[in-house]
Amino acid sequence: MSAAAGAPPSAPSPAISFALLLPLLLAAQPVATDSYLPALPEIARDLGSASASLTAFVLAFGFAQLACGPLADRIGRRPVLLGGLALYALASAGGVFAPSMAWLVALRVLHGFAMAAILVCARAAVRDLYPAHEGPHIMARGLTGLGIVALFAPVMGAFAVEELGWRWVLGGMAVYALVLWAMCHRWFGETLRPPVAGAAAAPKGSLREVFASASFRAWASVAASTYAGIFSFLLLSPMVYIGYLGLTPIQYGWIPAGGSLVYIFSTTMCRRLLRRRGAVRTVQLGATLSLAGPLLAALGCWLLPLSVWPLLLGHGVYCLGHGIHQPCGQAGAVGDLPHLAGRAVSWSGFGMMVAGFVVGQTAATFIDPASSNGAWPMVVPMALAGASLMLIAFFWLPRLPVTSVRKEIAP
Repeated sequence: MSAAAGAPPSAPSPAISFALLLPLLLAAQPVATDSYLPALPEIARDLGSASASLTAFVLAFGFAQLACGPLADRIGRRPVLLGGLALYALASAGGVFAPSMAWLVALRVLHGFAMAAILVCARAAVRDLYPAHEGPHIMARGLTGLGIVALFAPVMGAFAVEELGWRWVLGGMAVYALVLWAMCHRWFGETLRPPVAGAAAAPKGSLREVFASASFRAWASVAASTYAGIFSFLLLSPMVYIGYLGLTPIQYGWIPAGGSLVYIFSTTMCRRLLRRRGAVRTVQLGATLSLAGPLLAALGCWLLPLSVWPLLLGHGVYCLGHGIHQPCGQAGAVGDLPHLAGRAVSWSGFGMMVAGFVVGQTAATFIDPASSNGAWPMVVPMALAGASLMLIAFFWLPRLPVTSVRKEIAP
């Protein structure tokens, strides 16, 4: 594969260097969220309601993707990516010194904008460098690396909170971003191919073309549904496990870490399943797991309401499905739109954030200081996400037109 125009002459092949950078770029998201979760109770004690800072991050991340996608299509992936990493580092460092919740929320908004630029460019570069049939495999490999980082992020965040204080969590984010900025400055060459002579860089009606794609709508719905369930877990699990069931922050930190371990296995399994079964049948298996997990947790809420084990088992099974849906959904959404990869990625990512925010915030209204609803507010949204995935996998995806992407991904 030839180097994209605009890459530095001394840079290695974009595909080779990007394969090494992709897991670290995708992992910037769990570094910004999973390591932050154990800090929420302490932030709440120091500055006020900590959920506002997480909500602000998610909203900014969602909306900023709508700007970052077209920008990356227009000026290239490299400048947008490097700018996003620099802003990520500055926002994290600023959070270390935040004197009030208002300041922390404002900085987390900047953090969300930065995260959008990073992930949009990383996901779009997958489509720039690889054909559609390789996209899910490459994304699964990158998400395996994300899972490895996510495995340690909440545990390290919990230790930082207990030993040093919550501000050190944000300091660690700043260091991560600075190191990654230096790596991308050295090794990330521009992947966006220049437009054909005389063609517009951003074709008119391109947004309409994105949503006109049946493949985009279906696969983006897979990514949004699975994310809604896992985001509800991320948002509500500290209140359930720490506030309701009485675990310490360090004990809680091992729970998302365990989910990440399952996720690593699942993304690895996904690559094998794609080769043997094809994308649709693979997602159908994932959907079955995504529904079975919450149903097991719901059974525990009913029969053993004060036990952590049914919740842990349900979370683990859901993560097995999530590790299948994420690479397939994210890569499938952009597979038919290589010339509009930035826009397709940004709108798919925006849909994920909207689904996560709406479902998570609705469920959060059922959490109260007395935990009178137990773990149900966390479990029910995950069950609804699993049911949605079953409908998409068994009744929508099989009815998609047989496009080039479907042909390439078929077993």
